[in-house]
Amino acid sequence: MPEANSPVPGKHKIFLGYAPGVGKTFHLLDEANRRFGRGQDVVIGLVDSHGRKPTEEIAAGLEVVAPKVTTTADKRYVDLDLEAILERKPELVIIDELASDNAPGSRFESRWQDVDFLLSQGIHVLSTLNVYALESLNDHVHDITGVKITNTVPDQMLHDADEVEIVDVTPNALLNRVKRGDVYVDGTTPVELSTFFNEAALSALREIALREIAGHVDEDLVSYRKEKRIEKPWATQDRVIICVSPTRSSLRLIRRGWRMGQRMHGEVIAVHVKDGTSDSETAKKILSDDFALAKRLGIETVVLEGPLAPTLIQFAQERNVTAVILGHPERSRLQEMFRPSILSELARELRTVDIIVVSTETAAAPDSH
Repeated sequence: MPEANSPVPGKHKIFLGYAPGVGKTFHLLDEANRRFGRGQDVVIGLVDSHGRKPTEEIAAGLEVVAPKVTTTADKRYVDLDLEAILERKPELVIIDELASDNAPGSRFESRWQDVDFLLSQGIHVLSTLNVYALESLNDHVHDITGVKITNTVPDQMLHDADEVEIVDVTPNALLNRVKRGDVYVDGTTPVELSTFFNEAALSALREIALREIAGHVDEDLVSYRKEKRIEKPWATQDRVIICVSPTRSSLRLIRRGWRMGQRMHGEVIAVHVKDGTSDSETAKKILSDDFALAKRLGIETVVLEGPLAPTLIQFAQERNVTAVILGHPERSRLQEMFRPSILSELARELRTVDIIVVSTETAAAPDSH
């Protein structure tokens, strides 16, 4: 609950798309105009028209709080002017592209943090987001497109939104928009996004976006059932544990486990068992990165001590775990012959638990903002 003197948090609506050019910003501004017409105090905090005339025309009738422009040696930043918006105190502010980063030295590193702060100050926000920028999808998007997205938004931002609206066109229609120059008016697709614009990749990203919106509807339904005290259709809660290793990154496992937990509406726990291999500086760095991602995704983290397999088995039994996720074991043929693997021990002792082995290998790919 908010403190006695703190403002009631603002409402947040996200226009979700699967790629640039589907029409998120246009739909955002169309709703802003409708709200302005109904008497709401609306300002544009930040909108990038990318030179598209229809977008510029629909934005023309709305008040703009001028953004802050910063130029560094290698990049030009156009950021939200938080102080000016707080001084203006609008009822509703329009903010495009949640996943953008801010100029070095800004109050917050990322635009989604600006939005989070404005919401905490009681200001309503309409924003846009491409589904490929969600933190937990990072590996999946890389596998589909060959692009490593570096500017991401915590999934919780989407899940906490009061309303999410999908903005959708078919991949074929989007490709036609690109060819006509309606998406990038100079006719040049950014190099880092060039692999996005083929029918196979767009179809996969579109499917992901549609699943996300379906998941949001499911969350709303679950919240409604709880609010109305309607009995849930499931008798027990699913619980997933992710086995975090100190010898290689578990980021991929953590993202996969979080998404599995979301689909199940279950609990997710990241577990590391200290067995003498966690004391090197390299191991500490790996574990620090893994647990930092888990924290961003809202995953509970647990550190245990003892023999690896027996300790994990005991923990899984005590917490009534329904699924265990671990990476492919790195073992020689000789080890496989003379010593049981953790996988075989878990499978033998946890017969009612799903054991899921996930590949941790990724191919090198260009970065994208």
